[in-house]
Amino acid sequence: MSRKKEASVDSRIPPLNALKAFEAAARRLNITRAAEELSVTPGAISQQIRILEEHAGAPLFHREGRQIALTDLGAELYPLLHDGFDYLKRAGDLLYRPDRRHALAVSVPPSFAAKWLAPRIARFAAAHPEVEVWMSADMRLADVGGGRVDVAVRYGRGDYSGVRSERLLSADVTPVCSPALLTGDKALRRPTDLAQHVLIHLRAGELEEPRPDWAAWLKARNVAGVDVAVGPRFDQTALAIEAAAHGQGVALAPYAFVADDLTSGRLVAPFADGALATELAYHVLTRRSGVSEPARAFVRWMKAEVQAAEQRVDDL
Repeated sequence: MSRKKEASVDSRIPPLNALKAFEAAARRLNITRAAEELSVTPGAISQQIRILEEHAGAPLFHREGRQIALTDLGAELYPLLHDGFDYLKRAGDLLYRPDRRHALAVSVPPSFAAKWLAPRIARFAAAHPEVEVWMSADMRLADVGGGRVDVAVRYGRGDYSGVRSERLLSADVTPVCSPALLTGDKALRRPTDLAQHVLIHLRAGELEEPRPDWAAWLKARNVAGVDVAVGPRFDQTALAIEAAAHGQGVALAPYAFVADDLTSGRLVAPFADGALATELAYHVLTRRSGVSEPARAFVRWMKAEVQAAEQRVDDL
């Protein structure tokens, strides 16, 4: 059978059924199994292959009894059709997927992401499987008003221009340390004992409001004789918390960031009245108008998580 040399543009597109029959037969190298896969008779598969061979002007299979093998042309054609049908299936999955996911861009500070949001985000995903959260941990001001970010969380006074700002989470701090520091010759029992321990400090970044520090905490309790000029300094609260958990000293941290570690016993709060209040807080930022439903759902979820955590503290 000679190859056809002339054909119009339209005639160069073979029938889809013929292409499907050939792909199934080529993949299985068995006419009967291809027929079972496509829910047709073996005769129908053979007929569609003959139609395609007529379009090709050359055989696509060698036939020896019931055994078939691809010709050179068939072997060249098969991978193209296999990949093509795979792409078509993926396109169909995308078009007919019932729960198309909505991307939600969220920008939060790194420590908020590590110590508060990341341990909880699976609960939001379970409650809203239709929303795909794209989380960015960054200290830079997020472009919420401009539309690049749907929801942002920032630490400060809440006076952000061009966006809607709502207070989300208290930033009051409390001393925390490893349980190991509560025992031994230098057991930490009273604030004055801090003179014998390493203080872990948090250095505010250029884009941050200053946080409550050890000098302010000690002054509020009229504690003297503790050197606040020494001790390691970190630019992220999460790093200071991890250093404290590994016994490197005592850190000041927002209660919300250490609640899980305190519950598990990984950290302890050595002083019953250790909290130091601050007018600063974590605020959630959204657009002034045109807020998407996924963004509203995410904000509602964060507020509910905060309320649930506060209720657990009140119940203790």
